[in-house]
Amino acid sequence: MWQQTQARRKKALTVGFILLLICFATIMISLNTGTIRISPLGLIKTLVGQGSPDDTMVLFDFRLPRILVTMLAGIGLGISGAILQGLSRNELADPGILGIHAGASLGLIVYLTYFHAMSGAISLLIPLFTFAGGAVTAAIIVLLAFDRQKGWLPIRLILIGIAVAAAFSAATLYLSLTLDDKTYAFASRWLIGNVWGRDWVHVYALLPWIVLIVPYVLCQTKSLNAFSLGDEVAIGIGTSVRRKRHLLLTAAVALSCASVSMAGGVGFIGLVAPHLARRLVGPMHQHFMPISALIGLVILVVADTIGRSIFQPNAIPAGVVVAAVGAPYFLYLLQKTK
Repeated sequence: MWQQTQARRKKALTVGFILLLICFATIMISLNTGTIRISPLGLIKTLVGQGSPDDTMVLFDFRLPRILVTMLAGIGLGISGAILQGLSRNELADPGILGIHAGASLGLIVYLTYFHAMSGAISLLIPLFTFAGGAVTAAIIVLLAFDRQKGWLPIRLILIGIAVAAAFSAATLYLSLTLDDKTYAFASRWLIGNVWGRDWVHVYALLPWIVLIVPYVLCQTKSLNAFSLGDEVAIGIGTSVRRKRHLLLTAAVALSCASVSMAGGVGFIGLVAPHLARRLVGPMHQHFMPISALIGLVILVVADTIGRSIFQPNAIPAGVVVAAVGAPYFLYLLQKTK
């Protein structure tokens, strides 16, 4: 048993190291992708403060904030999906499929209805509004999907999430029609996962949510392992099921909604990243949750880079690129779980 545990840990470290190398290569390629090219040597000089004024402006004012937002959001979505799949014991659980993204989008539209600003210091409030929308959605889903005798029913969780997402999407569409044309156009691009136009204030708005919540979740991997065995077993080994579930669910909603607030309605990362991580390093949460975060980071940064580079000068939102890959993968998982 001890040897098996050590082997899994060694495998997780190896996979994590490889993913870190992939992350570094992806970020460097993304920093050099765009209308204005920066040579690898010029990129390094600019990063250490020795670049030309033009390269410094392009890198630090435009590309770096955008890439940092996609990195942080990818980590948040990957971890959020892993939490939801662990709590529900359902590989199809995902913040987007369960309707949490729809609630976050509604929170964003409510924010725009009152403040009409997507930049500046006031945009630091956006994650709070999206979290409120996601929290309301999660509360509705939990109340409707819970059975006193059987606990959470996975199939009911998915079906209720889809229904709640449809209702919140309708409310979002109705409220968005009340916005002025300029705000509506910007919000529409934002909601489909277009990361264009992000600056440092958006990084500052998202960073505290990731830095504070992700370490907490990584410290709760033993509780998530207990949840995967069922509530009765978890209670038997001393896990405070109700309190832990509420805290972890709140963490998942917060990570998902904060990520959506800055990166837009990017779906399927919370579904794909944990599933791939589980296949790579096994089902133990202390092993596959960090891997899920790295996979989420790589997926979102690569999707944004592809969207910006392949169809120049017209860019495709990262959310569209992710959906083009994630939707077929979701259908594959759906077929596999029948």
